[in-house]
Amino acid sequence: MISATDVILRLSVSAVLGSLIGIERERLSWAAGLRTHMLVSVGSTLIMLVSAYGFAHILESDKVVLDPSRMAAQVVSGIGFLGAGSILLRGEIIRGLTTAASLWTVAAIGLAVGGGMYVAAVTGTSIVLIILAGIKPLERRFFADKQKRGIRLLVLADTINISHLPALLGNAATRVSKFAVKRAEDERYDEVFIIFSRLPEREFNKVMQTLMQREGVQSFHHTDE
Repeated sequence: MISATDVILRLSVSAVLGSLIGIERERLSWAAGLRTHMLVSVGSTLIMLVSAYGFAHILESDKVVLDPSRMAAQVVSGIGFLGAGSILLRGEIIRGLTTAASLWTVAAIGLAVGGGMYVAAVTGTSIVLIILAGIKPLERRFFADKQKRGIRLLVLADTINISHLPALLGNAATRVSKFAVKRAEDERYDEVFIIFSRLPEREFNKVMQTLMQREGVQSFHHTDE
C-alpha cells in the first residue's frame, strides 16, 4: 500500500504541473485557465491513486481480480466534456481546440503522476509548454494568413453597426473575431474597430476597398496583430 507521504507528494506535484500549463492558458484569457487545469490534473491523479491502490484490501479475497487501468481509462474519455465546453464556433471559425487539447493532456499528466511516473509527467509538461508558448511565434511567422488583422474606422454616427456586417463584408463577416463601436470626441462620428482572424491578405484588401467606398466613412487605418 502506498504511504500517506507519497500520496500527498503525488497530488502536490500534479497540482504544480497542472498550474504551469494553466498559467500559459490563463495569460491568454481562455475559458479554461489556471484553476481548471490544476483541478483536472489533481483529479486525474486522485483517480489513478484510487484505481491503483484504493481496492488493495479487496484483492486479499480469493478469486478476486481487479484491473487498475479501468478507472484511469475512463478519464481519457470522460475529460471530453470539459474540452467540448472550451470549444467555440463563431461563423466558420472554431476556437478553443488548443485549450481542449491542453485539458486532455493535463489529464494524462495527472494520471502519470498518480502512477508515480514523475519523469514522464515532468517531461510531458515541458513539451506541452514548448508547444503552447514556443510554437506560437513560428505560427505567426510562417502562417501569416492566420494572424489577426485589424481595421479602425471613423464614420458618421450610427452609420455602421454589427447588423450591417453580413451585407457589408459578405463571407469575410464570418472571420470577424471582434467588433466594437464607440462615440468619438466629436459626437457626430463613431469609432469602429473590427478585428479579423484567419483572413487571407487578398480578402482583407477587398474588405478595405469596400469600406473605403462605404458612404459615411471618413478615415481608416489597419494593423496586423
